[in-house]
Amino acid sequence: MSKERYKLHPISAVVNFTKGLKDLIFPFVIVFVANGFQGSSSSDGHWTSYIPYIIGVLVLLFILLSGVIKWKRFVYWFEDDELRIEYGLFVKKKRYIPFERIQSFNYTESILHRPFKLVKVTIETAGSGSATEAEAELTAITKEAANQIEMELAFAKKRKLSKGQVDEMHETPNNQRDEESKSNSVTIFKMNMKDLLILAATSGGIGVVFSGVAVFMTQFSDIIPYNVIYDEVIVFLKFGFFIIAISIFAFLIFSWIISVILTTLNYYQFTIIQENDQIVLTRGLLEKKKVTIPIGRVQGVRIVENPLRQLFGYCTVIVESAGGSIDDQDKKIRLFPLVKKNKIKQPLNQLFADFDFEPVWTTSPKRAKPFYYRLDFIWIVPVIVGISYFYYPYGLLSLLLVPMFLLLGLWQHRSAGLSISRNQLSLRYRSFSKYTFFIEKKRMQSLEMRQSPFQKRKALASIETTIKSGMLGATAQVEHLQIEDIEEVMTWYEPSGHAVIEKGQPQ
Repeated sequence: MSKERYKLHPISAVVNFTKGLKDLIFPFVIVFVANGFQGSSSSDGHWTSYIPYIIGVLVLLFILLSGVIKWKRFVYWFEDDELRIEYGLFVKKKRYIPFERIQSFNYTESILHRPFKLVKVTIETAGSGSATEAEAELTAITKEAANQIEMELAFAKKRKLSKGQVDEMHETPNNQRDEESKSNSVTIFKMNMKDLLILAATSGGIGVVFSGVAVFMTQFSDIIPYNVIYDEVIVFLKFGFFIIAISIFAFLIFSWIISVILTTLNYYQFTIIQENDQIVLTRGLLEKKKVTIPIGRVQGVRIVENPLRQLFGYCTVIVESAGGSIDDQDKKIRLFPLVKKNKIKQPLNQLFADFDFEPVWTTSPKRAKPFYYRLDFIWIVPVIVGISYFYYPYGLLSLLLVPMFLLLGLWQHRSAGLSISRNQLSLRYRSFSKYTFFIEKKRMQSLEMRQSPFQKRKALASIETTIKSGMLGATAQVEHLQIEDIEEVMTWYEPSGHAVIEKGQPQ
């Protein structure tokens, strides 16, 4: 194996500078804007008023110099079936990553990378340090260099099987290796523009916009002239609630449009490709991302249906994966961000042959219905009474909450269910969205049965299971099922438990 040392592309220095600047953007804005407000009211022009600007420039120079040093001192090479990395100026650090521990390579092409045909490579292992930190990150390398890392990994795995086969692979031209790699790639799914627009229109991205506004208000609370704004609001209120309602509606529409644009840019040309034992996700317009998911790391599959998408027959498919971060923003991996539910059986079976995505469900009994809504009534009644009293007569509209909670409870009861087969537990439940969870028995970290005194009187119980996903794990829970059905699952899960045949299936 070659011990030649490789360096990052010089654009890495700019990327490091941009990343450091991004972390300090809020402190910078606060310092400069606040100083600007003070400068406009002062006339002495003393040099001390420029201290914040001087400090800001020095910090920028330090970040830029730090980015250049990181680029100059960062090298990587391949030796003894390991990816070896060395970096640092005064304190040199070395990191050796055995190829056998590497689980996936994730590629990102930002606006800075694409003009130079570069990628950022994030390397994940089974024991990555945290949910947001990868095992190693190559800030900017060519696509050919990224492919070389993958080939070295493939060679290392093949070397364990047969030394002669590896020698033959090394004698194979690179273009022939690329063709062989492409021949093993199968496109499973590609999101069309119609589904992309539906995804963007029904996403929860509007919450991100509101969060951004909240962060802005928090950061600039010291310089926002609240007294002036309050006086303007009082004048504005004189125009009537109709104008206020129109303004709020216009703000909501604007926020929704922004969220649609962001979601469209993020999931543009979303494609799922299967390459041997890996799932490769690619997406993005301005920033292209390529995420690799080893099928062996998938702990469970979750189908999510929110009421709006369920109305049109759409759902989201999420996979729970063990190990560290797979994507900086997606803690849960959206395998299918939006897809017709009646079209997911074939691609899911192709990707996960060991799963059964059409189980026979055992549902919650009729006697469990009151458990799904009576607790809501306990706390909603005093709320309704208070609103109706203090805001009479309009407060009486709060009575509409009663049928809404009742219907939601009945909806939750109808959705609750479980199913067990020889090697799989399937759980189905609803909070507001409907969740269907498929878990292999060998992936389950724990299984718990809970029963309250009220449930005991009706021979009911609740079940909860946890699987490894990221750093915190993922939990699925179904409430108020028959105690006999849950005890059957507990027996099935025990090491000495007998294999269970699905109800309704031939034995």
